[in-house]
Parts: sequence; C-alpha cells; structure tokens
Amino acid sequence: MWPASQYSHSNQHAQNAAKANEHQNQQNLKTLGMTSAISMAGPKPIDIEKTNELKDALVPFGVFESEQEMHHRMEVLGALHRLVRQWIRDESLRKNMPLSVAETVGGNIYTFGSYRLGVHHRGADIDALCVAPRHIDRCDYFASFYELLKTQPQVKDLRAVEDAFVPVIKMNFDGIEIDLLFARLALKEIPDSFDLRDDMLLKNLDQKCVRSLNGCRVTDEILRLVPNINNFRLTLRAIKLWAKRHGIYSNTLGYLGGVSWAMLVARTCQLYPNALPATLVHKFFLVFSQWKWPQPVLLKQPDSVNLGFPVWDPRVNISDRFHLMPIITPAYPQQNSTFNVSASTRTVIMEEFRLGLDITDEIMLGKCGWERLFEAPHFFSRYKHFIVLLASSARALDQLQWCGLIESKIRHLITTLERNPHITIAHVNPECYNSVPLNTNNGQPLALPPGIALPADSVMNEINKNEEGEVMANVCSMWFIGLVFDKTNVNVDLTYDISSFTKAVHYQAENNSMLREGMTIEARHVRRKQLHQYLSPSLIKRERTQSGTKRKHDTNAHPPSAPTIHPTAPVKKTKRLSESSVSSSPTDEVSIISYNDDSNSSNMVEVNIPNGNATNHSQEIDRNKPTDKQIKPDHTPSTSSTIACT
Repeated sequence: MWPASQYSHSNQHAQNAAKANEHQNQQNLKTLGMTSAISMAGPKPIDIEKTNELKDALVPFGVFESEQEMHHRMEVLGALHRLVRQWIRDESLRKNMPLSVAETVGGNIYTFGSYRLGVHHRGADIDALCVAPRHIDRCDYFASFYELLKTQPQVKDLRAVEDAFVPVIKMNFDGIEIDLLFARLALKEIPDSFDLRDDMLLKNLDQKCVRSLNGCRVTDEILRLVPNINNFRLTLRAIKLWAKRHGIYSNTLGYLGGVSWAMLVARTCQLYPNALPATLVHKFFLVFSQWKWPQPVLLKQPDSVNLGFPVWDPRVNISDRFHLMPIITPAYPQQNSTFNVSASTRTVIMEEFRLGLDITDEIMLGKCGWERLFEAPHFFSRYKHFIVLLASSARALDQLQWCGLIESKIRHLITTLERNPHITIAHVNPECYNSVPLNTNNGQPLALPPGIALPADSVMNEINKNEEGEVMANVCSMWFIGLVFDKTNVNVDLTYDISSFTKAVHYQAENNSMLREGMTIEARHVRRKQLHQYLSPSLIKRERTQSGTKRKHDTNAHPPSAPTIHPTAPVKKTKRLSESSVSSSPTDEVSIISYNDDSNSSNMVEVNIPNGNATNHSQEIDRNKPTDKQIKPDHTPSTSSTIACT
C-alpha cells in the first residue's frame, strides 16, 4: 500500500516530526542561521490580534486548501506512485531481472516545493521527484514511462522537457498540474521510507540527478532550520501571495521563485524566532528593504562536503561575483537560487520591499488593514513605453510548448535591453496574457484578463490556412515589458537586440524539433495610449479602477524605532521605476526603431518623452533615525552592491 505519510504535510507523522523539530530548535535558537537572533521577544496581545487579522485577510485569496482538495492531492500522488512502481517493475523485467527481484527493487515519489513546505494554495501545482534504482536510466524515464503516462486517461497536457537544465515531465493528472523530475541513485533498491538527506547519496551521480535531488534536499533542510514551522508557514503564505500580486514571483523571468521566497522568510524567522506571523511579515520587509545586496542570504554555514560538484563560492568562482541578489540553498551542493535576477528585476523587487515596509508600518499602527498589502499594482499606468512580445501558433497544442520556450528566454532579452545606454529600466510583467482567437478579431491580438476561459480545445486546435495554403496563426499569447529612458533627443535602435532574441528562440526551437507551421514571435513597441489596441476593455477598466487609489511612495513615515542600515553607508539615490516622477516641460522627441520579425523590416516610431530631471521621492531608508536594534547582515557588505540604474 502506498505510504501516504510521505506526501501529506498534515498527517500525524509529519506533525510529530514538526513538534520534535520545533523542540530541538527551541533548544538551539541562538545557533540557527549565520548570526544570533536580532530579538528573542515573544508575542504581545496586539501581535496575536494582528496575526488573526492576517489569517482572515488571506482567506478570500484561496491560499488555504479544503480537506477535500487535500485528500484529492493525496489520491493523485498515490496513483502516480503506483504507476512509478509498475513502470520500474516492468522495466526491470524487460532488462532480464528475475521476477522475485523486480518485485522488491522499489522506487518512490517524493514531493518538494510549496506542497512539501505546506504552503500550497488552491489549484497549485505539485513539484515531485521520481527516485529509481541504479538499473533504471533517464532515457527509460523519458521513453517507456512517458509512453505509459500517455495511456492514462487521467493524464492531460503531457509534455517532456528532456533538454532542460533540470529535465522534467509536465502533466495535468486528474486536474492537478504536476512537474515530475527524475533521479537515479547508485543503489540496488529504493525502500519506502528512504531518506534523501544523506550527502553520500550524491556520490558518483551525474549532475542532472544531483540537481533533481536538490529540490527535495533543500526543502527538507529549510524546514529543519526554522524555529517554528507553523509560524513559518503562515508567514510564507502571506509573502508568496504578496509577491504574486505584485508581479515579482517568477524565477524564469528573473524575479524570485518559490524556494527563494521560502529562504528569505526562513531567515526572517531565524532573526526573530519567537515572533508571530504578523510581526514576521513586518520584519521581513524591514530586513530585506535594507539588505546590502549582493551580500548573500545564508541559512547556515555552508557544508564542508566535497564530492566534486560545483558550489556557489565567489572566492573561487569568478562568475559568482557578478550575481546581483544571491540567496544560497542550505543543502550540498550549495547553489544561488536567484541566478536569473537582473539589474532591472532587482530594482523592481527592492522598490516593492520598500513599499511593503511602508504598508506594514501602517498596518501595525492600525492605520489600515492587511488587504492593502495584497492590492495589485498598476503596471500599465506606470510606464509610457512598452515592448509587447507576441507568441503565436496555429493550435493550442503547439502554443503550450512555444510559450514555455519563449518565456525561458525573455530574461536574456531584458539583460540585453539593460545594456542599452539609454534604457534605465526594462520591467517585464510576469503575467502571460492569452489573446482572443486571432481569427475572431481580424488577425489582431487582444489580451484577456487572467482566468478568462478560452474557447473549447476543438476550436483552438483547428488548422486555418490562407488563400495561398499557408498555415495561419490563431492562438496568441503576449508579455508586456515597461521601459524607462534616461535621456531625450536620441534615437534608440532596438532592431539588433530584438532580432537577436527572436533568432535565438527560433534556433533553439529548430534544434529541439519544436518549430511548427504557424509559429511566430514578434516584438512591437507600444505607447501607453496605444495599449487599448492590445488590452481588452475589461483589463483597461480594472487598471483604471485600481489606479483610483494611489500607492503612497513617501517612506518618511517610518516609526522612530525602526532599525536602519549603518549610518556611515553612503546614500545612493535610485531612480523610480515609473516615469511619473519626470517633471513636465516641452517635449523632446525620442525615436525608437522597433523590429518586426514577420516583415523582416524596421520601422521608425516617434515617441514623446517629457524632458526634465527625475525628482527624488524619498525611497531611501532614513539612515539618521534613532534605532534600538541594528540589522546584522551575515557577511561584510561588498562595495559593489549599488544598483547601476540611475
């Protein structure tokens, strides 16, 4: 029988382990993390009240799963576990293994990520790992096991990404999205209750297996390093919701992914081990709005294990010195989970940290409720200039893989745009907007609000051809990149940058045999007043409605007791992300040359940007305020931590 306890974070075994873990951590509170705690203070009545209010504020956003939904997840994992066992048994027999041995070699499914941490929300996917004994190869996994999954009626949207940095099979299993990794251990058999934390398991494994195992090992280590798992979970639920609502939750696009947010929250819990979630959310923004990047965030002293695998170490690896926002995983081999962060995405994240601190200051003072922290920002009203990336395919079946490939490359386009001397910020909105079918709108894309259902698959998978017999694109998705320029009276030529990006995407699609007739990628420059051509009226209405309530940008309202960074540190003025701070004056024309891949031609677009200097809205922490506690970073800060986006 499938051991349910491995997959449920709420079962009795896990609860007992959590209690034992918390008891052990309570005995070692001062040793958790790289430094001692900032405050050992326990909760006050107001903290309990604010925490209850936080729980109530989270409920409408669907962050808590019902018992029925939880049991359904366990049933799905149980069915997947049985499939894995069946596949390993059949594959063992195919390799001439005796039946008596094939029945005992085992094999297991392990969960990691948000589900293993116990912070998954309604409808969230499950990250899982298939662990097989040594005679089962990865090629078997992507061949015979993939074919077995194809035959399962519960499995839909099945796709294999064998050439990924971490190879994965993605699927929808009975209504639940699952990302299933694979690792082969150098063992004859895999027992049911096998523990993956032993570093020696990695010996003689290939890099891809080590990366696949790393997800489970890191998740378990995070849970081991927090002083109170329940407080950690509620705090992480709140921070993840805030990050998603504010458009900074996406490892692929250069923001922070789930494991990075978990490690930041875990570090906050280490610094305030007896605090309740409401206080921890406030302290989270306090700590990381002042963090001296690129100083790394570490949950523990790096392990001294040396099995020959590369680890994050800027003393040895020159490339590690250029990471902008390092958050280091606690399990060997230690890696930087924020490798994809760019100068623009770090600037966006840091501004959101500062605004989050402003709001939580007011929440803790009773001036507003937690709902304000989860208000979505006004992306389309922040910028006057956008690049719209349009990904189109003939069928919905092709679009899924096509969008996945393009999304994985967008961060490279952002990095390229940042190198342009006239572009200060290239802010990509992580939301991928689906368009109405192109054949219903004269071939023009029009983004729908997230969550709006598209027509039935039978309609979206029809092949349409023009009069010349060419396959026409009908399914379209789009991403929006907001741009801020630092100068006027210049020609900004983006032809080479965008054409290089589109060619790189096509090259990889051809190499992966993914390219199909009707697949296109196009980048267009769009001004704010032209957005109505790409956004549905309901999206524009929602943006205008949200913009009715201005977000406050004045950070001078910090309470006098708020901890600050060292007063001797030089004050650097950062430019705001939006162009709303630019003073109005007679306009100067800036010309942007945009590239259209379909026509292989360039067209000059005149863009008006008001001339003037950016006014300084005090986004900096007031370093001269009195403080009762000094935020203690884990290491001496680097002198190169200033963001070069002024």
